[in-house]
Amino acid sequence: MLRNHQKKTWHGVALAVLSAAVFTTSLGTVQPVQAQPAATARGLPDFTDLVDQVGPAVVNIRTTEKVTPGDPSSAMDEDMLEFFRRFGVPIPNIPRPQGPQRRNQQPEEQPRGVGSGFILSSDGFVMTNAHVVDGADEVIVTLTDKREFKAKIIGADKRSDVAVVKIDATGLPAVKVGDVNRLKVGEWVIAIGSPFGLDNTVTAGIVSAKQRDTGDYLPLIQTDVAVNPGNSGGPLINMRGEVVGINSQIYSRSGGFMGISFAIPIDEAIRVSDQLRVTGRVSRGRIGVQIEQVSKDVAESLGLSKPQGALVRGVEVGSPAEKAGIEAGDVITKFDGKAVEKTVDLPRLVGNTKPGTKSTVTVFRRGNSRDLPITIAEVEPDEKTASNAKSGASKPKASAAAEQLGLMVTDLTDAQRKELKVKGGVRVTQVAEAAARAGLREGDVIMSVANTEVASVKDFDAALAKADKNKPINVLYRRGEWAQYALIRPSK
Repeated sequence: MLRNHQKKTWHGVALAVLSAAVFTTSLGTVQPVQAQPAATARGLPDFTDLVDQVGPAVVNIRTTEKVTPGDPSSAMDEDMLEFFRRFGVPIPNIPRPQGPQRRNQQPEEQPRGVGSGFILSSDGFVMTNAHVVDGADEVIVTLTDKREFKAKIIGADKRSDVAVVKIDATGLPAVKVGDVNRLKVGEWVIAIGSPFGLDNTVTAGIVSAKQRDTGDYLPLIQTDVAVNPGNSGGPLINMRGEVVGINSQIYSRSGGFMGISFAIPIDEAIRVSDQLRVTGRVSRGRIGVQIEQVSKDVAESLGLSKPQGALVRGVEVGSPAEKAGIEAGDVITKFDGKAVEKTVDLPRLVGNTKPGTKSTVTVFRRGNSRDLPITIAEVEPDEKTASNAKSGASKPKASAAAEQLGLMVTDLTDAQRKELKVKGGVRVTQVAEAAARAGLREGDVIMSVANTEVASVKDFDAALAKADKNKPINVLYRRGEWAQYALIRPSK
């Protein structure tokens, strides 16, 4: 019993020594177990210095227009007019006075709207939104020190919604332009403007997203900064006191702020403003193609590894694209070595290229990529719209393979080929079932089936015979001046 007790005692001593060794440093001192430090609490930022720094460079912009008494717009509240203009809603019809009294009335200056802007340079150049000054007969700029100036519109670009006006003043406080590439999602930003005419209103929030596609020419910065009618044209400012965007749009179902606002990236705006200040207009490049997004089904049918690039629906006759050899059905994957991930990337890359520049377009065609040299043309003010080509009637030829897809096709006549400027193809004379569901119409000209060009009904039947009937069949067809893809899913 004594031995057992001694063994237990020595076991206890050993455990105690081992435990002490675990908490003993190299100096032989025992250290107590330290608790993990609590996360450092972060307080909300103080924006007062930013407002003092940037505020004097922010201006209020009022516009007026000449309105004949009795005009519908003269009977409406200015805030309501701003709502209609901002969201593209047609102004409702309002009864006009009739008779000689209306005919004898002279146009009157009436307030048109209120917006914001900021001073680009000390010599009086002010940046704002194009929609703020669009249609204005007079522009009045008010500084924070209450001085007012009549401004001259130097230029406005509706595509980017950027405008530059000039006031006759010097020694003005100007903003500092920031680097949009350094802007991060989650970063604090503030807006200064005149919502509903309330001058020098400051609101704050964070960057919610970058490169947001809203269908506009430029990718926008999304924030949750409160922006309302009147904020348009005002600056979006980072915590370094730099302007990183122009507050331009809101997402709203009521006409007021709903937690989402958009700003034009300042680097894009400066690029536009530089041209406006020099020439009063913006020169953009074009190549003359109509494009659409590459869907997953289209990518698989073409042999692309993933949905990417811009699918060419049509090529304008005589355009740089036609001269370069770009064809309807090509997928443009790169422009000047820069990847085209989405459809909207291409017009932005081409648009920012100076007309006359020699560039390279990379296209994916029938399983292979090829580089095509191209010379960029300039966007014309009034772009011509394509007109539908008329096809003459011809006697249809029955095709069993086509009928399985709900199609009846016929060969093109020589006159039709000459009119459409094509070498081959078959004309659709009847559409039903699967083909109709895919969007084909009578009069369409089918150029290829399952990535195989067809010059006649015989070629068409041969291409269909080789196609896998268990998968959607890729069809490139021409409608008027434009060509596009359709995926016909045969009924099982």
